[in-house]
Amino acid sequence: MIRLSGLKLPLDHAPEAMAPAICARLGLEADELRGHSLVRRGNDARRRSAIQLVYTMDVDVTDEASVLARFAQDHDVRPTPDTGYRFVTHAPDGWRGRRPVVIGAGPCGLFAGLVLAQMGFRPIILDRGKVVRERTKDTWGLWRRAELNPDSNVQFGEGGAGTFSDGKLYCRVKDPRFLGRKVLEEFVAAGAPEDILWEAHPHIGTFRLVSMVEAMRRQIEALGGEYRWQTRVDDLVLERSGDGARRLRGLVLQDGSVLETGQAILAIGHSARPTFAMLHRQGVEMQAKPFSIGVRIEHPQGWIDRARYGNCAGHPDLGAAAYSLAHHCGNGRTVYSFCMCPGGRVVAATSEEGRVVTNGMSQYSRAEFNANSGLVVGIEPERDYPEGPLAGIDFQRHWESLAFVAGGSSYWAPGQTVGDFLADRPSRALGSVEPSYKPGVTPTDLSQCLPPFVIEAFREALPVFGRQIANYDHPDAVMTGVETRTSSPLRITRGRDFQSINVTGLYPAGEGAGYAGGILSAAIDGIKVAEAVGQAIVSG
Repeated sequence: MIRLSGLKLPLDHAPEAMAPAICARLGLEADELRGHSLVRRGNDARRRSAIQLVYTMDVDVTDEASVLARFAQDHDVRPTPDTGYRFVTHAPDGWRGRRPVVIGAGPCGLFAGLVLAQMGFRPIILDRGKVVRERTKDTWGLWRRAELNPDSNVQFGEGGAGTFSDGKLYCRVKDPRFLGRKVLEEFVAAGAPEDILWEAHPHIGTFRLVSMVEAMRRQIEALGGEYRWQTRVDDLVLERSGDGARRLRGLVLQDGSVLETGQAILAIGHSARPTFAMLHRQGVEMQAKPFSIGVRIEHPQGWIDRARYGNCAGHPDLGAAAYSLAHHCGNGRTVYSFCMCPGGRVVAATSEEGRVVTNGMSQYSRAEFNANSGLVVGIEPERDYPEGPLAGIDFQRHWESLAFVAGGSSYWAPGQTVGDFLADRPSRALGSVEPSYKPGVTPTDLSQCLPPFVIEAFREALPVFGRQIANYDHPDAVMTGVETRTSSPLRITRGRDFQSINVTGLYPAGEGAGYAGGILSAAIDGIKVAEAVGQAIVSG
């Protein structure tokens, strides 16, 4: 088979146009093409008057060798790669050793647990939150009644923060073993739509993710894995050897009991602040890392569709339009869009009392009225929080607490129209764009809950973005604060064997440990770490 990339056809092409287009691209006669299958579909909308669909196809031809020789210098024509997943090890027959533990049931922990179970290691998966259906009820309690459960919310519980998100399944991780394909195929087996296997920017949406994580939990349990809900890890049991090295021997749980284990995967997510503090107290090597801070900005989705697709807006093969923006400001900061959610809503995402945090989510249909995106400014430890590994958490908490007060101290979020923001005046009322954040938005002045350099950077960037996307800086567009959980504020240092560099048996993984950003990259990292744990167990 030959993999042909970058094949472009008009937006409204007929299905039967595909075979002639392949033949024309590869210089084939019709009878030399034996078959073709879709690998990936995206679009090229740089010319709104002539939007094209862009395909990657696997092609079966009568003389593969001659086609490959003819296109030897063309990177868009190459042999179809083998994308099948192969397990790196398996538990020995009848294995009954000390079971590995996965701490956290988000995307990283889910795939770490799944692969460990598939390899026969019967993992124990711990999570401080609840099963996804109960967790959903608690999350709605904040959204509908302003009642927060600190252990069961958007951040904590089965499925992790990714469950209440846009469900994006693409990333820029280099993936030579096609682990991302393994993730997508497992999701499809669990009930995801098959188009995630070929859409250039696949997504699932919250409601489908709920049923999928339940299906994957059942698979893990059928393979001998075990879940323990509402179980927080409060400490580590470490053993020091004669050479001073430390090794994990167990986990102290919130009820005071000890779970013995020699391998624990830390898939704890970017908001596990008490766990970060415990690890720091135990001397686990970590360092502060960059993240970003800002707001959620909302526009009617129709504005974005028309700006991106022109007269083709609303075409079923294009769907709701997305965007990606960045601007380097005169104050040395960079403003950029983050986690853009077409046809979605802004959600309350705090996990701590007395704080307001925003995030974005959408359903598979992306059919809600507004588009929203994080509008954030990158920040750095050396410049903004140099006091140590946990200083980024203190930085986040400071602005989240101010946002809580600015919103009315009731989990309502502070909001401001773009027009008022650019004019440097507090909003007293909102305009034609109705914010989607629940339990509600309080019109105010966002300068009360964002650093001055962020305010300055936004005021420079918004008119620039308005020239790139029509109506982006419309006076009625709404900014809702604050967005602080863009990524983990620290990295738990690990070596090439995926273990903590100073605690053997402890495996930092995923977004919380600083090695991923989003569902797909976190799941890929979970697979890699699970493989490392399995190999360590087998090798003794």
